[in-house]
Amino acid sequence: MTSSPEKKQAAEIAVVAPLDKILSYAIPAALATQVQVGSRVRVPLGRRQVVGYIMNWAEPGDTPLKEILEVIDPHPLFHARHADFYLRAARYYLYPPGEAVRTALPAGLSALDSKPAVLHDRLYRATTSAGDPRGVRQRELLQFIRAAGQVGLSQLRQQFAVPYAALQRLVELGFLEFVEVERCRDPFAEMAVDVHHALELNPAQQQAVNHVTRLLNAPPAFHPCLLHGVTGSGKTEVYLRAIAAALEQGRKALVLVPEIALTPQLVGRFRSWFRDHGVHLAVLHSGLSDGERYDAWRQVAKGDIDVVIGARSAVFAPLAGLGLIVVDEEHDGSYKQSEGFRYNARDLALMRGQMDEAVVLLGSATPVLTTYQRAMDGQLAYLPLPERTAERPLPGVELVDLAQHDGEGLLSEPLQVALGATLQAGEQALLLLNRRGYAPFLLCHDCGATLRCPNCDITLTYSQVQRSLRCHYCDFRQRPPESCARCSGARMLPEGMGTERLEEEIRHKFPGARVARMDRDTTSRKGSHHRLVTQMAAREIDVLIGTQMIAKGHDFPAVTLVGVLNADTALNLPDFRSAERVFSLLSQVAGRAGRGDRSGRVLIQTYAVDNYALAFVARHDYQGFAALELAQRQALDYPPFGHLVNLVLSGNDETKVCNAANRLSAGLMAGPPDVEVLGPAPCLLARLRNKHRMQILLKGRQREPLRRRLAQLTPLRMHIPAGVVLTVDVDPVDMF
Repeated sequence: MTSSPEKKQAAEIAVVAPLDKILSYAIPAALATQVQVGSRVRVPLGRRQVVGYIMNWAEPGDTPLKEILEVIDPHPLFHARHADFYLRAARYYLYPPGEAVRTALPAGLSALDSKPAVLHDRLYRATTSAGDPRGVRQRELLQFIRAAGQVGLSQLRQQFAVPYAALQRLVELGFLEFVEVERCRDPFAEMAVDVHHALELNPAQQQAVNHVTRLLNAPPAFHPCLLHGVTGSGKTEVYLRAIAAALEQGRKALVLVPEIALTPQLVGRFRSWFRDHGVHLAVLHSGLSDGERYDAWRQVAKGDIDVVIGARSAVFAPLAGLGLIVVDEEHDGSYKQSEGFRYNARDLALMRGQMDEAVVLLGSATPVLTTYQRAMDGQLAYLPLPERTAERPLPGVELVDLAQHDGEGLLSEPLQVALGATLQAGEQALLLLNRRGYAPFLLCHDCGATLRCPNCDITLTYSQVQRSLRCHYCDFRQRPPESCARCSGARMLPEGMGTERLEEEIRHKFPGARVARMDRDTTSRKGSHHRLVTQMAAREIDVLIGTQMIAKGHDFPAVTLVGVLNADTALNLPDFRSAERVFSLLSQVAGRAGRGDRSGRVLIQTYAVDNYALAFVARHDYQGFAALELAQRQALDYPPFGHLVNLVLSGNDETKVCNAANRLSAGLMAGPPDVEVLGPAPCLLARLRNKHRMQILLKGRQREPLRRRLAQLTPLRMHIPAGVVLTVDVDPVDMF
């Protein structure tokens, strides 16, 4: 029972602290008119003061409550509906609610003294004063402002290089007046908006649009759908029309993409489509500056935005009146947060759709097997797009047996020949090598020693460009040694291949080709990824080399060749999802070829030509792969036929971690056999960032027994010693 908002005697507050519950605080009379659900406040917690977020009203009760000390923001950051969503998400993932809300909000809103600046602009307009000033420049300014009605200072400075003193003088003379207004930072303000050319939908696209439109025109209700379309089948066109249908009903839309790098392309398509319809778009992702994200968030919370586009964190956007949620490339592992609040944005999109009675449209050419099985079971509407647009054929896929091309370097002879023919024809090529750097490690050819990270159980990756050795997990770096530390040998040579080494070889073999590289090293600066995409679209690049980033959602019509250099690495990972990941990645990158007027070709270099996942990739046979893989999963009670929770214990003292893991495992085993407790066992990366790591895997056919077993963690946590941290990963995507 909560008190009415009018009384506001006490509030339930999620504090930014590792507490598994929300706390009640009294509302002092002086703050009663300022406090709202969604307000960020300063409250006492023990002997210190922390940030908290008001989630609901509360009854004061008999026990005296500590008082809220300050309301930090003048306007709420979210509303009651979103507070319920944040708390439900925190409960599902067993994460402290205050920390969960902190993760949901824009960066910089969790510290007491942290608040992104709100920018203001001056809007000038002419007064009713007759006559003109004496100065020529002043008369020109006044005439322009009179004709425009009102003009912002930032526009005047940018467009006319107007000195502030001239404007101030016109104000003093009574010719101008101004008002101060908030100015929102728009990261895409300078992006040109193309004219939209409506495309004719094929029958499958039209059927999908009609289905979603019928759902949106019906009374609000939760309707999950899977848009299963082959690469190049025009899923984005379906999204656009579905969003238009939602907006026509007066409802709003949320669009999630797996990578922030894809956002500019999608924003461009959306702005082009809605340019003449008065639709307001906002972008939310971690690649924006704190100020840009804060401005966009405030606009959304105030109800000024119709469509939000963003990466996984955008699932928390405080949109009211939500009618449609689109999750593009729903299979992508980037939707899972790998540290801290380990939520999966795809799953939270479904949760939010259920709470907001919205249509949720999951789109992919290679949907996660869990999603596909739900669709086959009738839990999601199945909307297939079996053909590419304009009746373009899918590219031919060939497996190149590396056992028959030994000693030919990074590129086998068939791939070299194909690349040469592609360049000769003036077409573009993509080369996928899912390992950045020059080489995975340096090897002493005298004694066999390698250089390993002092903080992690992994070899250091060698970068020729930076002349450094680097750990991609903890970012430890060092200069390459002149000699081996073990035997003093001078033959420390790079082994294996990375994208840098491949780029070097391509430049050597094809000196006339314009070559570029797309990986985390070349796209770390803001806007760098977008520049590469723009250059590819403008055909200023002939060969684009990259990691899995090049497989994600890009549409380059001139790409006719895709080469995959090492398809085997991921197949050999000790994870039951390894085959699914390989099938998805290779199918996605293969789909980048032949999206224009010319047919495409894909060459996959591998030693495992008989692997079933690669065989299904070569045939573009998702259904066949899914049938075989799902049968294997069902036999072992793995998702989607079972549910998993991974418990990871980490600490500096290996003995402490092992003992704590053994005690925790024994405590969890003391229960009915409806949950299988596997472990403890060392993590695949047994030491990461100087922390020793052990894991315990909980597996159950039903969620409810798993939840009951997880409830045992509360008393068991008390026996975990200081210095050992327990991390709970509900529905883990990997076990590394």
